[in-house]
Amino acid sequence: MRTKALHDFCTWLESTSMSHTIQTVDWIVPAVQTLHILAIAAVMSSVLMINLRLVGALGRDQPLPRFSARFLPIIWWALPVLLVTGAIMVIGEPMRSLENVVFQLKMCLVLAAITITLGFQAPLKRNPAFWDGSAGRRGGALTLAVVSLALWVSIVFAGRWIAYY
Repeated sequence: MRTKALHDFCTWLESTSMSHTIQTVDWIVPAVQTLHILAIAAVMSSVLMINLRLVGALGRDQPLPRFSARFLPIIWWALPVLLVTGAIMVIGEPMRSLENVVFQLKMCLVLAAITITLGFQAPLKRNPAFWDGSAGRRGGALTLAVVSLALWVSIVFAGRWIAYY
């Protein structure tokens, strides 16, 4: 979605000294992209591990709360790194990002994925056996895992697609 207000904001942001620094200092973009990719890898591997446990394909010998307690902190620590590194990349090229419909889609997917992750975590705090309970909950766990993985994989694809759209 491109609006005049968004375009004007991008024009202003691109003219800031911070944007110029990001654009002109040779090491900033590769360093930031490297950190961004490492944080993506941390989130994706943790999401995969939790979702594989959620569907019962991995770690069935461990209680879900203990298993997820190993991986959820990685997600919650990596997300701020992604926010900061992503913001730096946006500041460096605001028009390429903010006015790009794929970037906007990616941000919507990120919000949905975070919501799903919180939706997985919240019942565990109230009832550690919540997802391991009845057959209906097992079906819900399977659905949650599939939707979660689809969202996070879609985020990665959208992130790469930004460069080509």
